[in-house]
This record gives sequence, structure tokens and C-alpha cells, in this order.
Amino acid sequence: MELHNKKKTLLTIGSIVLLFIVLTWMQRNFDGYKIRIVNLCAINIILALSLNLTNGFTGLFSLGTAGFMAIGAYTSAILTMSREVKEMNFFMTPMSPALLNINTSFFVALLLAGLFAGVAGYLIGSPVLKLRGDYLAIATLGFGEIISVIFTNLQTITNGALGLKGLPEYTNIYWSWAIAVLVILGFSNLMNSSYGSALKSIREDETAAQAMGINLYSHKILAFTISAFLAGIGGALLANLLSTIDPTMFRFFYTYQVLLIVVLGGMGSITGSVVSGCIMAVLMEALRSVESTLDLGFMILPGIPGMRMVIFSIILVSVVLFLPNGIMGEKELSLMNILSKRRSGANESTRG
Repeated sequence: MELHNKKKTLLTIGSIVLLFIVLTWMQRNFDGYKIRIVNLCAINIILALSLNLTNGFTGLFSLGTAGFMAIGAYTSAILTMSREVKEMNFFMTPMSPALLNINTSFFVALLLAGLFAGVAGYLIGSPVLKLRGDYLAIATLGFGEIISVIFTNLQTITNGALGLKGLPEYTNIYWSWAIAVLVILGFSNLMNSSYGSALKSIREDETAAQAMGINLYSHKILAFTISAFLAGIGGALLANLLSTIDPTMFRFFYTYQVLLIVVLGGMGSITGSVVSGCIMAVLMEALRSVESTLDLGFMILPGIPGMRMVIFSIILVSVVLFLPNGIMGEKELSLMNILSKRRSGANESTRG
């Protein structure tokens, strides 16, 4: 058992080292557009795992991801912008003097973005998690819309509907993928622990889980808070990648997009969230061609605005029809499993 754990640790470390070697090569050889897609892959993974924790592993139908992202994005934006950039943005309504001179490092901004979103998740989850099913979904969806309205009207803090521009572009592939790797490792350990087993039992049957002595409320609220924390960090990374944000970015559309990633990969699958997060980021950019004029040589096809989401809706319907459990279902892919299967296959062939 100890030897197995050592091999698993070495394989994990080796995989991470290889990943960052590949990322370094990408940083040196890819242009800015491709680097942004690589960053979006990592951010999608973080957001998908955030929503998967509540919807996939715990069985809570939450739709408030965009609201927590907004809290994280605006927190990071306000903390990383310089005084000059803030004054340039707040030309109509002056910014609150208490926030004007605040400027922190990106690391501190990320932590505070996650903490503020986590606190909001705890405060929202305390009353909301007493609801179940569709009622919980409606309540959390309402929270996301309320956050958008609040941020639109807090002009001295968020600059209202004008949004914030000129954010420092601190997010790079090392920041985004380092956090994504930490989240993946954290989820892997969490789901293999007794706490992860308790979450899965709540998803399967709350009554049976409670009868076994599991505190439903404490487990649900902790899962909801962690999910909000990760969504806040994802929002912060996105804000400092795009360098501009406004309240309309964080409406239900973004929650729908993250939910699509989770369903496409498989509810309750870490590997599924990783795979579908990368697929979604690449396809979202590759399918921009259907929204712009396309010259085929013999004919010119006019672009159709919003056609990308139509195609994604078709993909989602197809997945639900032909892969009801998503690409991975609840299965997980690991190097240890792949190597063990290869060894067993090699042994069988040798015996034969």
C-alpha cells in the first residue's frame, strides 16, 4: 500500500512537471490569442469543478455561479487597479475615497476575491439550502440576478453599468493552470475522503444519509461555501485576463455556460469537468466563424449573431440523448489506472 502511494505521488509530480513544461513551450511559441484560449481552459476547469461540487457531487441544483463570479471579479478589479486607472474609469461618479488608494498584489486580490465570494455563499446558503430541487435552483438563480442589479447601481464602488476597464492583465497560464491543478488535486483528495463519501451519500438519498448520522446542513453549507469560493477565484482570474468587466457579463448566461460544461463532462466527474472545460474553451473560439461572414470561394455565407450558443444547445441536447451521463459519467481517469491496465494486458498476452 505504501509503495502504491509512493508511485501515485511520483506519477502526480511527474505529470505536473510535464504539464508546466508544455505550458512553458506554449508561452514561448503561441501568440496572445492562443494563450488566452489556454487560460480560458484553466478558468473553465475551475468554474466547472466549483459547480460540480454542488450539482454533481452533493446533488444541490444551484444556479448562482455567475453571482459569485461577479463578486470575485469586482473584488480583484478594485484591489489591483491603480489610482490613476480608477480615476479614469469613475469620470461620471467619483469612486468612494476609501477604495481609491487601495492597491494590492494579485495573490492577495485572488485570496480576498475567493473569501468575499465564500462569505456571500455562506450567507446566501444558510437560508436557501433549506429548499430542495427546483426551489433551490430558482432561489440561487434569483441571487445571481440580484447581484447583477446591485452592482449596476453601486456606482461609487463598481462604476455601475459602465463597468471597469484597464484592469492589469495579471492572469497568465502559470497563474491559471497552477490554481486549476491545485483545485483538481484538492477535489481528488476530497472525493476520496470520508467527507466526499458523505457528500455523495447526500446526493443519492438524503434520508438514508441522515439516518447514518451525517449532518445534512453542515455538509451542504460547507460544499456551497467552497463552491462559491472557487467561483470567486475563477471570476477574479477572468477579470484580470479580459482586463474589462461589467455587470451584464455575469448574468444567467454565464451560469448556463458553466452548467453546460458540467453536464457535457459528466455530473460528479472531475476528469469530465477537465475534459469538457477545455473542449468548451476551444469550441467557443473556433465557432466564432459561424457568427461572421464566411467566404467559401463559390459563395459567401452571412454570419448569424448568437449562432454559437445555438450550436452548443444542439450539442447539449445530443449529449443528453446519446450520452445521458456525459462524456465521462462518474468515471475518473488516472495514470495509475492506465498503467495497471497496460500491465494486466501485457501479463495476459505473455501468458497466452
